Amino acid sequence: MIYVEDKNLVIPGQILADDDYYPGRGTFKEDGKICSSLIGLVSLRNKKIRVIPLKSKYVPKKGDVVIGKINDVRFSMWDVDINSPYSGILPAFEVFGRDKKELNKVYDVGDVLFLRVIDVDEVKKAKLGLKGRGLGKFKGGIIVEISPTKVPRLIGKKGSMINMIKNKTNCKIVVGQNGLVWVKGNEDMEQLTREIIRTIEVEAHTSGLTNKIKNKLCLAIDGELPVEESEEEFVLEKPKLQNFKEELEQEEAEAKLKAESEEIPEDEVESEEIEDETDDAEVEAEEENDAEDKPDFYEVIEELKKKNQNKDKSLSYSDNSNNNSFILNNR
Repeated sequence: MIYVEDKNLVIPGQILADDDYYPGRGTFKEDGKICSSLIGLVSLRNKKIRVIPLKSKYVPKKGDVVIGKINDVRFSMWDVDINSPYSGILPAFEVFGRDKKELNKVYDVGDVLFLRVIDVDEVKKAKLGLKGRGLGKFKGGIIVEISPTKVPRLIGKKGSMINMIKNKTNCKIVVGQNGLVWVKGNEDMEQLTREIIRTIEVEAHTSGLTNKIKNKLCLAIDGELPVEESEEEFVLEKPKLQNFKEELEQEEAEAKLKAESEEIPEDEVESEEIEDETDDAEVEAEEENDAEDKPDFYEVIEELKKKNQNKDKSLSYSDNSNNNSFILNNR
């Protein structure tokens, strides 16, 4: 059984849950009950319950990216303040390799660096390095300090909060996991970003914080609240059962209909054949008519003979078969 909800504020000794849950950081178990060991906010993940302290110091962990300030330059290393009870050191060989150079000519006291925790020893002393994308010395800008436990809320889910602040203020912002934030931009925007970060730190446990910060940025920069986007109501419909057999038959029928529409209709083919036959018949008839109209040559000769005999004239003709010509002489 659970006695609290996610993000509830609890105090030391307060009972959080029974044996059904697993104790996490910031809790202890006593008489089958899970209790809080500090003042903080409840965090529930599945069956694991833990308490995030409202204020705490940064404890270095291997792989973390941190913002640090050079406190001292020694013979072969820099002493770095990483906003923690535990010290940090940047060895010279992490910067130069085996080359020997004057350390204070590269990084001097007061310089602010973006570093990565390479290792942590048994007394929590952090060994730092600069190998990695974006790591190195900051130039200009301001540093804003917040509680390390509020860093996840400042960043937001998938960077939503920090990206919103960057886009609205046009500032460059780098967040260290040790609670130090570097901000660089227009002077007015730097101060506005500082105020926004402070607001997030104070109200990290409240709900609707993202919209509140968005409104505050718009009022300060645009002078008006952002236009609210209307969300369309989404209705989840019950999925319909599909009859795949009917769909398949329908697809086959459509494919067949499409294929038939692309072919020449049979009546058109028949009509074309009838037209061709009609044309052929007409040509043959014309040829026959021409043959009938054309007079026979020998018949013409006979007719001429008869006419000449009636006139008592003789008609002579010769047939030259070589050139198929006839000569008609009247006597």
